[in-house]
Amino acid sequence: MSNRTLVTSALPYANGPIHLGHLAGAYLPADLYVRYKRLTDEDIIHICGSDEHGVPITIAAEKEGISPQNIVDKFHNRNKQIFQDFGIHFDYYGRTSSEVHHKTSQEFFMKLYENDVFVQKTEEQLYDPEAEMFLPDRYVQGTCPNCEYDEAYGDQCESCGKSLSPTDLIDPKSAITGDTPETRETTHWYLPLGDFQEDLEQWLDSRRNWKPNVKGQVKSWLDDGLADRAVTRDLSWGVPVPLDDADGKVMYVWFDAPIGYISATKEWAEEQGDPERWKAYWQDEETDLIHFIGKDNIVFHCIMFPATLMAHGNYTLPKNVPANEFLNLEGKKLSTSRGWAVWLEEYLKDFDPDLLRYVLGTILPETKDSDFSWEDFQSKVNSELADILGNFVYRTTSFTENYFDSKVPQLNSPTKKDRKTLAKIELQKQKISDAYESFNMRKAITETMNLARIGNKYFTEMEPWHTRKDDRETCANTLHVCLQITAALSVLFDPILPNKMAELRDELNIDKKLRWAHISGPILSSGAPITKGTILFEKIEDEEVERQLEKLKKRTRENEKEIDYQPLKENMEFDDFMKMDLRAGEIIEASAIEKADKLLKLKVDLGFEERTIVSGISNDFNPEEIVGQKVCVVANLAPKKLMGVESNGMILMGEESDGTLKFVGTDAAPGSPIT
Repeated sequence: MSNRTLVTSALPYANGPIHLGHLAGAYLPADLYVRYKRLTDEDIIHICGSDEHGVPITIAAEKEGISPQNIVDKFHNRNKQIFQDFGIHFDYYGRTSSEVHHKTSQEFFMKLYENDVFVQKTEEQLYDPEAEMFLPDRYVQGTCPNCEYDEAYGDQCESCGKSLSPTDLIDPKSAITGDTPETRETTHWYLPLGDFQEDLEQWLDSRRNWKPNVKGQVKSWLDDGLADRAVTRDLSWGVPVPLDDADGKVMYVWFDAPIGYISATKEWAEEQGDPERWKAYWQDEETDLIHFIGKDNIVFHCIMFPATLMAHGNYTLPKNVPANEFLNLEGKKLSTSRGWAVWLEEYLKDFDPDLLRYVLGTILPETKDSDFSWEDFQSKVNSELADILGNFVYRTTSFTENYFDSKVPQLNSPTKKDRKTLAKIELQKQKISDAYESFNMRKAITETMNLARIGNKYFTEMEPWHTRKDDRETCANTLHVCLQITAALSVLFDPILPNKMAELRDELNIDKKLRWAHISGPILSSGAPITKGTILFEKIEDEEVERQLEKLKKRTRENEKEIDYQPLKENMEFDDFMKMDLRAGEIIEASAIEKADKLLKLKVDLGFEERTIVSGISNDFNPEEIVGQKVCVVANLAPKKLMGVESNGMILMGEESDGTLKFVGTDAAPGSPIT
């Protein structure tokens, strides 16, 4: 066992508010884990902060017509407060625009520079003469050279998933002016990741109990072979490169943002009055470093940041990176541009934070994408928090008040059932601990609620409403057992429901310093006073669910009115259109393509033959759910190899404003012409 644990949560971009997707990815899971660890008296700190550099910040600033600093100041303070209001506790919440962060990042850069780690390259990059600037990758759009998708960004094609550079694009356009950029020479420094591949592979092989979705993505990158990665870029906003010949260049955000964990820990140590204390968490092999992130950050935390730490030396490498997948909303992908999201600020105006902590915790996308719905939220609050946990606590405390003068009854001559039920407290505690230790938060929550189920079932079977009249000793034993379970729940549920469990411990007059280890025998002494509290959880009515759904739909309708729809392409001749042979088809097989994040290999029945078609739809559909789907196919498209698979045709799709894909379907029999 380590001497200490350092937990980090991915630094959120300071260009917008926090929504449910953020919470489910990196923040609630980390908070659950840290709160559990604190109850075990482990030396643990939780570090986070705002990622205040990079293109998304500059894009947001340009849209609002203000400076990047104005943007980050606004959202840093706003997000820091909303995390606090929601019960996400950080020991320190830093920011990458701070002086300490800039200095720490520059020291890292210079250490690697002086050790000749970097590769310096002079290359041609795209430049917008009107804007008078080199164009960062997300400032360029064009046609993907791999799949011919005509709205690919300069860093990645959203259709086939291939990683790109701006100069790879066919017919590139500047996102600033819409002009065709020119190429100019510029010099940058690169981290040669390939030099670290062997060390990274050995280190990763030594890691235990990593999630399969994390290891799978990392393995795919390693199997492809690691390439040089630019550490610097031409941009006006970011950490300046500390070299005399690097005027106008800043560090790439992938390089400086993870260093933000280190700089924030330094600032925390300074705040503690012990400036050197940060070293114990970053430069001591007895520290466990755990990164909580979303799946879009896996490669940065499992390959690039570890390689940076290896290159520097003397730094702790992550013990685990329990990344979560994505959270959908009401069956659709979250879309902040369309308003299809639930922001925490909005949520807290209507509900207690503990309700969402519990419900979201039960559906965390730990190994695959999951879905949040308001109906499911209502169901779990009503049937689990209210009917199971709340009902059990209220029955137990009210019976004790009414029939035992609000004092814990003595346990006399307990039956086998009494003893067996008490023993289940320790058994459930162990199951919960095992789940937290393996980063299975959903299971930890389920097993915690199972103890309340056990208590409820025991209470009902023992029928204290009968025994209070004709067998007072049995009734006393029943209430004693139930009160011990209630006391245990007030601690075991604390990571999940911190506000409500604080209320419950007040009712039970339990010491605030009660810890996990104390759940190993009687917590409440016979004769100890308790107070019957108010009902812990009120039920949510159907009208409230309807109100939340209508709010979501209304905002989406309003946002869609403001969407800039893609302009129509130039007119085509009728004869050109008639050259297309569109046919009805049916998907009969579907499978993922190795190393291709967004491509699916489909076998399509065209009636007269079966075709293999590659389609970039895996972000929207799972292979097993689209077998049997009727589709429209461009059947006379020239064959093209995509990721080593020959594609013989194209599936027609409709793309919504948020990028969500929908099948263009037909009820016609496979092979039927579509005219």
